[in-house]
Amino acid sequence: HPQACLGHWPCLDCCAAGRPPQDASARTDIRDCSVDPPYLPPTAINTTVQLTALRDIMRAHRVHAYIVPSTDAHMSEYIAERDSRLGWLTGFTGSAGTGVVTQDKAALWTDSRYWTQAERQLDCNWELQRTNTWNSYSQALHGSGRTLLPIENNLVDQVWGDQRPPPASGEIYTLPAAFTGNSWQEKVAGIRQQMEQHVRRPTAVLLSGLEETAWLFNLRGHDIPYNPVFYSYTLLTNTSIRWAASLCRQGARTGLSTHLPSFPGPAPTGPSPGPGNVTIWLGTEYTTYGLYGVIPQEKLLEDSYSPVMLAKAVKNPKEQKLLRAAHVRDAVAVIQYLLWLEKMVPQGQVDEFLGAQHIDTLRQAQEHNRGPSFQSISASGLNAALAHYSPSNGSSRKLSVDEMYLSDTGGQYLDGTTDITRTVHWGVPTPLQKEAYTRVLMGNIDLSRLVFPPNTAGRTVESFARRALWDVGLNYGHGTGHGIGNFLSVHEWPVGFQSNNVPLAAGMFTSIEPGYYCDGEFGIRIEDVALVVNAQTEVPFLTFEVVSLVPYDRNLINLSLLSPEQVLGARGREAEQGCGVRGERRRGLGGWM
Repeated sequence: HPQACLGHWPCLDCCAAGRPPQDASARTDIRDCSVDPPYLPPTAINTTVQLTALRDIMRAHRVHAYIVPSTDAHMSEYIAERDSRLGWLTGFTGSAGTGVVTQDKAALWTDSRYWTQAERQLDCNWELQRTNTWNSYSQALHGSGRTLLPIENNLVDQVWGDQRPPPASGEIYTLPAAFTGNSWQEKVAGIRQQMEQHVRRPTAVLLSGLEETAWLFNLRGHDIPYNPVFYSYTLLTNTSIRWAASLCRQGARTGLSTHLPSFPGPAPTGPSPGPGNVTIWLGTEYTTYGLYGVIPQEKLLEDSYSPVMLAKAVKNPKEQKLLRAAHVRDAVAVIQYLLWLEKMVPQGQVDEFLGAQHIDTLRQAQEHNRGPSFQSISASGLNAALAHYSPSNGSSRKLSVDEMYLSDTGGQYLDGTTDITRTVHWGVPTPLQKEAYTRVLMGNIDLSRLVFPPNTAGRTVESFARRALWDVGLNYGHGTGHGIGNFLSVHEWPVGFQSNNVPLAAGMFTSIEPGYYCDGEFGIRIEDVALVVNAQTEVPFLTFEVVSLVPYDRNLINLSLLSPEQVLGARGREAEQGCGVRGERRRGLGGWM
């Protein structure tokens, strides 16, 4: 389940390996704005009415250009429908993007994961800019005679009007102690200890990220699809806890006041630090400029990530055990799914949407399951070249033994969040497909077997996942991995292999997911989740331990390309996978084990 890659590595044409890409003019799944009248696929959304109304309001406010981000007030990657302003305005449903509207133009910026998806969903009112934040926009405008102006009331919301979905009203609930690494009191004490030990002795920590409050107080909710979080802000001081949250929902006020004896009730306009000599510690990556701007600079202590975000990233032994257990049960469901596909696809009875539904159903049968961790990516043939393609009912492709199939799915369990990708072919793959798959697998093995010093940044070792592809001039445009939570978000910052991630440390979980995508033809990704552990070396070094337990497709592996070390690594991985789902869980899993 890949994230954006900062500093995109362009993927070479498929002809680099002997096969030309499909001519874009011959495709019917993407728009063509160069012809008259423009060609729009059925998936494109007409946005003329929305843009006209927004421009009218912009003129009333004397705004020349309006910026519409894809996130919400908490900088969430996944958002509720109510906060999907960019999606409503543009028709684009990707999880990352920025829209800019002027009186005569409209443009969408997004990363390489979503370029083809955008061409499928945008109408010709929008230009696609193939590629950030308030400060970067402000710097770019410096000297141009234009000013970045904050507007208190969201203009898109005014256009959306009463059609905008209502606020979330789901239950906030306590996560049972059996599924938490520490009590909330122990976690709060740990953060307060960091406050005392910091050279600037901050008097408060401000939490905006929804995962931060959920993790710190062992609480969960249902405000955002696939993510067990709830809307809130927290101001933690040395002596008190202040919340800003909607308590007009089932169990919220009674449950929280019981769970948190010091809970004083919501602040009506946000958490207030109060008067006096205060220093507020916050993480800028999850704080909006609007909230950041109300705190005087002399009272501000800023880091990229809050101390809560950093503490959450390193799992203690109990949290590690919980996540491992979740991956064992998850592997059973995924292997059952692959076996089902092996039987049903040759009969022509499965399309992408049905496949996505079936894997969700198989996970639901597993103990402690609470649904999928993101919308399942079930992609056949050319759709697999879209890194984040998700099928819809009635318009998805049939799975075929003559095409590659990519399944990127995950589950939410009380003991952990999972994310795994497998690419398979039930027939005879082409030499290009087989070599590309093998090189992606080589990258997965090379990175997961790596031994490296403590405090190594993920970006320093990330190229090991790409080396086998680079050897023949191939690449992929998304990130190589991301952190993962304990019944929280499937993309958990700040762990991973990008430039703004923190150094790797023992106890962190990250995905390892190299891929290769031939636009209009096929896509490959192999994703496992791995735990950073201490290596068996005389001096302290680190390595990865893969906790995903689903075998790879041998039909796609060219063994002659693998080094002896890679063969050993692959065979050792298969042995671990077999042991991981041993006993009664292996019954009926057939040749996949």
